[in-house]
Amino acid sequence: MQIGSFLETVIFISAVLTVLLILLQQRGASLGAGSGSSGELYTTRRGLEKSLFVTTIISAVVFVGSILGLLLIPA
Repeated sequence: MQIGSFLETVIFISAVLTVLLILLQQRGASLGAGSGSSGELYTTRRGLEKSLFVTTIISAVVFVGSILGLLLIPA
């Protein structure tokens, strides 16, 4: 398997995974935000929510890194 086809596969898998992980995260806006009163409080991520957040960041970094790697290898 050549490195170019491997990176294309990594790009595809990481793109799909990133989209799914973003869609799984909770919305930041509460019900009162639609009427103008934002009820946002500072909260910390814990447990599964934190793991999902970190996994999303890692997946996005792998996606961007594999695109850059594909651009840098000679054709």
